[in-house]
Amino acid sequence: MGLIVQNINFSLRFSLTALKMAGLWAPDGMQTRKKALYYCYTFVFFVFLLDTLIVLQVIDLYLIWGNLPLMTGTALVLFTNISQVTKIINLLARRKHIEFLIKDTNDGLEVMTSSRARELIKSCDHETRNQQVIFLLVTFVTTVGWATITDKNGLPLPAWYPYDTSVSPAYELTYMHQTLSIMIVAVLNISKDSLVTTLLAQTRCRLGLVGLALTNVCSGLMPEQEAIVKNRLRICVQQHQRALRAAEILQECFSVPTFAQFSVSLIIICVTAFQVLSHTGNVMRLIPRCTYLLNMIFQVFLYCYHGHHLTVESEELARRAYEMPWYMCSVNVRRSILIMMIRCHRIVKFTAGGFTTLSLATFTAVIKLSYSMLTLLQQVNEKI
Repeated sequence: MGLIVQNINFSLRFSLTALKMAGLWAPDGMQTRKKALYYCYTFVFFVFLLDTLIVLQVIDLYLIWGNLPLMTGTALVLFTNISQVTKIINLLARRKHIEFLIKDTNDGLEVMTSSRARELIKSCDHETRNQQVIFLLVTFVTTVGWATITDKNGLPLPAWYPYDTSVSPAYELTYMHQTLSIMIVAVLNISKDSLVTTLLAQTRCRLGLVGLALTNVCSGLMPEQEAIVKNRLRICVQQHQRALRAAEILQECFSVPTFAQFSVSLIIICVTAFQVLSHTGNVMRLIPRCTYLLNMIFQVFLYCYHGHHLTVESEELARRAYEMPWYMCSVNVRRSILIMMIRCHRIVKFTAGGFTTLSLATFTAVIKLSYSMLTLLQQVNEKI
């Protein structure tokens, strides 16, 4: 039971290891007593880092109610933290299903031995790794900017405290608490988002492997070797069914949290853009706000990007089945291929709460709606 959670995909290794260290992914084989202590550690960890900060920001929001610029400054991170809590609850509540999905996907990818299949798996790994690195870099710039670019005796985040935070050592302790909370919570937020988007990418990869296998069903065989063709086709059907089951589990576990994330991201993008446009005097303070805006947009983009390509890969399967030399097969085999082609026409889609399918068109719609909300917010501010 090592520190690093093993997986064929780098992004999942990083995400699961970070969640494990934060108390959100109990190691396998842990005894009941140790698991109870582990979850006590989880409770203390998040009360210290996240829950306390949320309560203090809610009180601060209540005290400054009516001052729109100050309210947007507090709400900026408050909504992110609230979204973080909902994702944590979902992760803990659906741990068994998510763990089954991760193991099933990892086992299904590890058994692939052909060079083209390994290239496809490696390509998926590189894509998700590069996206996670970009996500981490933008987040790092944002958190460092918040932590370092502050007013004299100022704190990285606006929040109410029942003591004077401008005097020593209260200021230093509060500053360290906020800075530590921002950085750790940011990494965990990336880990949970990367967990979902990487599983979407791996499900797409599994469908791509089914398509690759379909094109090679008759490869290197003579027309009379029908038994081998049937066996290969049977394996393709089994792999397809496992990939569809993975997509169903993804939908069941992450559909509603994704809808909540999109709703929160919509507000945060609008509020962050309002903050950027309202504070044009201090250029240095604009940098973390701009990177935070970019961060939230990139977060929405990742969900939509992988959801879009999951649907596209699903649509390609019927064409892949048609491209195989089915005309060389017997009537029974042709009938089986036709049945699979018909089944492949039922497109795999990942939806946010059943309201909208994740796609690049959805990403564009979210950005447009955020801009409309920003315009409305500016009009309200001008009237106030």
